[in-house]
Amino acid sequence: MATFTEKDGDLYIDSKKVLRGWESFTGWYWFATEKECEQESDLGDGVGVKDTIWFGFVQGMEEEWGSFSQAEIESLAPRTWEIPKANLPISGRRN
Repeated sequence: MATFTEKDGDLYIDSKKVLRGWESFTGWYWFATEKECEQESDLGDGVGVKDTIWFGFVQGMEEEWGSFSQAEIESLAPRTWEIPKANLPISGRRN
């Protein structure tokens, strides 16, 4: 179980500072703690899009640390959206 803390207006999960976050109508959360790379990704339509791959914490059906695609999350809009930085410290599912 991950530990969520707030320090000086920033969210930390297991002592890792959250840089960006996204949420969805389905109750999933993606919290980016480290930028892995920028690349071109194919989201299944054969067209390449600029993408950023993040490492961070995901609260989906399970909670886990891992890598995820920003372009993939954003392709699900309007069912997903970026969490405003000011709201990060109060975001996510807390146990």
